[in-house]
Order: sequence, then C-alpha cells, then structure tokens
Amino acid sequence: MNSHQVNRNRYGLTLYIAEDGSRFKHDHQDDVTIAEIGKEIVFDPTILDTYHYDGWQPVHHDLLVVCAAVEFADRRCARPGTHWFRTFHITVPVLELGTWQRPEVRAYLSDTLRHLTGDDWHFSFVHAESSAVNKPRQRSLPFANSKQFAIAYSNGLDSRCVSGIFDKGDIAVRVRVTNSKDKTKQGERPFDQIPFKVKLVSSRESSVRSRGFKFAAITAIAGHLSGVSEIIVPESGQGALGPVLLPLHNVYADYRNYPTFFRKMERFIKVLLGYTVAYEQRRLWYTKGQTISAYLTQPGKIPEYVLRTRSCWQQRWNVRLEGEFRQCGLCAACLLRRMSMHAACVDEPSATYTFADLTVRSYAAATPRSNRVRPSEMVEYGSVGARHLQHLADLAGQPDTILRRHVFEIAQATDASEQNTLDNLRNLLVQHAEEWRDFIDAQGKHSFLNNWTKGGRYGRSE
Repeated sequence: MNSHQVNRNRYGLTLYIAEDGSRFKHDHQDDVTIAEIGKEIVFDPTILDTYHYDGWQPVHHDLLVVCAAVEFADRRCARPGTHWFRTFHITVPVLELGTWQRPEVRAYLSDTLRHLTGDDWHFSFVHAESSAVNKPRQRSLPFANSKQFAIAYSNGLDSRCVSGIFDKGDIAVRVRVTNSKDKTKQGERPFDQIPFKVKLVSSRESSVRSRGFKFAAITAIAGHLSGVSEIIVPESGQGALGPVLLPLHNVYADYRNYPTFFRKMERFIKVLLGYTVAYEQRRLWYTKGQTISAYLTQPGKIPEYVLRTRSCWQQRWNVRLEGEFRQCGLCAACLLRRMSMHAACVDEPSATYTFADLTVRSYAAATPRSNRVRPSEMVEYGSVGARHLQHLADLAGQPDTILRRHVFEIAQATDASEQNTLDNLRNLLVQHAEEWRDFIDAQGKHSFLNNWTKGGRYGRSE
C-alpha cells in the first residue's frame, strides 16, 4: 500500500504514517491513505546528525515526524472548490507515546494547526516500533554559550536583513528553512537544513499554510537544544499583518506570520517540550523597505548582499528566461520586494526579473518572448498583487473604527495597549502608503501597473 490509495474522506484525508518496513492493518484500508517513513517521508541521516546536540530527546524526533505528516496531508489533499475547510484524521507512530497522548498536547496541536490553516485536525498516536532515532548516531559539538536567539534563515530579504541587524558577534542560531545547504563555520554545523523530505507524485494543494508550523517547530527544536528562549521572526510588517488585514476573497486569512499564531505555537511547545519559548517579531512595526535600510546602515553591509536574495513565489520553471532562473517581478512578493528596494534606494539589475519593465503602457508589452512564460497565469498574480498592496495603502486613510477589530486582536497577542497598537499600526500603514506611492510614481503615469492599482487589468482599460 502507498500514498496513492483512494481516500473516501470527501473534504479531507484519513492518513496513517507507517514505519519503514512495517505492516499496516486496518479494517477499512480503502478509506485510508498510507505514507511510509522511508518512502513518502524520508529522513536524511547526514542532516539529522547535525540536529543531535547534547539534550536531543526522542520527542524531538517525534515532532519532526508530526511536521512531515502535517505537510504530507496538507499537500496531498486539495481544497474543494466550493469552500476552504478540510478535515484530517492522522495517525502517527511516536517514541514518547505518553507525552503525545496527553489531552493538552493533542488539543493544543490541533488548535494551533486549525488557526494556521483553517482546517480541522485530529490526531491519534501509536507506539513506534522502530526508528532511525534508536540507532547509534554521530554527536555534533554543542553550541557555544554565546548564542542568544534563534532565527529562521532562508534566502529571503527579511531573514538576510534581520539576521544582519541583530546577530552582532555571532550570537544567533540560524535555522535553515529550505532544502539547500548554507555555508557554515568550520567545527560548527548548526541546523542548516530541514532533515526530512516529503515526497508526492504531485502536490494537489498550492497554499500549504502548514509550512508555518514546520518552520516554527524546527526553529523551536533548535532553540531548545541550544539553550536559548528567544526566536526572532524575521518578517516585516506588511508580510506579517497584510495577509490578515486584507485576506483574499473567500480565502482563509494567512496567519503564518501573525502574532496570534505564535502565541498558540508557544503554548503548544510549552506543553510538549516543557520549554518556554518566545517568538519575537522585532520588525513587526516596520516596512520591508525600512528593514533593508536598517540592514544597510550596519558596518560592512553593502547592497550586493541584499541583491543575492529571492522573494518570488513562482515556480522556477515558469520564470526561466534566456537560460537563467529569474524572479517573476509581478507576484505580490516580487512587487513588495521591488517597492522595498526602491524605498531603500537599492537599484536591482534588470535581469533580476522576468517581467522587468513596469513602465510600459500594457501588460503585453512587458511580457517577455518565451514559451516558458504563461501570460494568462501571470496577469492574475500581478493584478491581484498590485491591488493588495494598493488596498493596504488605502487602509492608512481609514478611520480608527475600521482598524479596531485587528488592533484588539494584535494588542492581546503582543501584550500591548490598544492605543499603542493602533498608533504603531497607523504609522506602519502610512509608511507603506508613502513607499507604494513613490514606487508607482517612479513607473510613470502611463504604466500598466499604475492602471492596475486603479482597478484596470489586462484586456481592459489601458
């Protein structure tokens, strides 16, 4: 049996995580999807070794398996076209069975994932008969006592800049959140890669909101093992708050970097590991442009360092041009990047983007001549992204009553007063509006992008 079995859970998935080589017996096997450790979920021993610092516990390995199970379920089950909500029933083999069967652990796990993804999650845990964690493993050297915080580190702008702003004197535990290997210092291999891969023939769901859980959990493991209680979340204000302030029509709000998600994650980690961790959003009230500017004021930092980052959401096959993998230049992430680089006075080479010239009158004129680029897909990403950034700018001019609901929620989650939160949110929105207006003006009044911010779209008003 494998992950391709038919599942009769119409709007969700019944998933059983099977151990490598073990047999699974179920009275209704046709109703169950199987993902086997060693096949659909693969742990890389060489990467896992880098996680085995002093203090490594079986429950850490269990948490990695749970992360993989959640990712598999999320990607394996497409959301129905009529609504967002799905229901998952997942059985996971664990080493610390007593810990995972505690009611508060299961309740907080389900509640955290429900808040993050908008789905209903149910977990059952069984005793793991065998696992790679039981085998003798190479022990890596422990972190030096100078480490003060952990940070999720990728090839993105925010993580590069925020790490550079706060990591003074090599005090950060950098946790890679991609599958690409980062350069590390001799004698130290901190958590530089995710130690597992989830393999599917094709991913049926593109939103994959559960990635936020994976990154937060793995960073918490790194923090626990390295003896630090603070995890810095690198996302700046627009990316952290914008997706919840202005969710897309009929789409559940994206809470991956929103304060309420991190409070739930802290509660779950506390009951699971007995470890008090704080996810700190030090750039919550700053725009990405302000974060880039702050980074470039640090000694020895030059614009070239931020140019070597990637922000694009698009798959690389769709943005390949002239033999190079580029960033699309039109999705919401790319537009936010371009606007922020403009605000920080950083000039990017034109070859950075597939859709490089935003000053032309029409979208068709901006579209490169390449059979790899699909204009009909990109126009949707671009027009939606431009409208989102414009609507976020428009919020700066709205009365306090429009912002109050979000202010109350954010204030509760950040332990701040409502007035202070309202002031911070207002300042962030005003700064964003100024940066967005300056960026749009720089493209010229006849730019198709300028037209999009006013409600126009490809094939409509020019």
